[in-house]
Amino acid sequence: MNAREIMTGDPACCTPTDTARHAATLMADRDCGCVPVVADLESHRLVGVVTDRDLATRGLARGLGPETPVRDLMTDNPNCCGPDDDLAAVERIMTERQVRRVPVVDGDGCCVGIVAQADLARERGAVDESELGRVVEAISEPRGSSTS
Repeated sequence: MNAREIMTGDPACCTPTDTARHAATLMADRDCGCVPVVADLESHRLVGVVTDRDLATRGLARGLGPETPVRDLMTDNPNCCGPDDDLAAVERIMTERQVRRVPVVDGDGCCVGIVAQADLARERGAVDESELGRVVEAISEPRGSSTS
């Protein structure tokens, strides 16, 4: 099985110049905790990600308001996978980088989807419950300050 088969395709995206409020609204409207940040909405070339945690810890906790540009809150150059990468590669990114979501980019670096920990849980849950628990535990184990 590969990333394309479990990813959420056509995710809501924002640009670095969009506001924190806009990113939060996209998250609320799409019921998600991460929005890919693209250079522009035409090319969809991925430049970062912004998460609900970024909005809280890099924004609100530092006294920044809802009009703060996403570029001030986002994680630059996130680890990504390709649509044809197998799930083991996606799990490896999540585990090594301690992230719960991995953007999926095509050969041109354009965002075509996103794989969330919940997507892996749904897929792996049907296969092996103990393996799912191991993956979730490894992804969630504190190792330092990384967001996404």
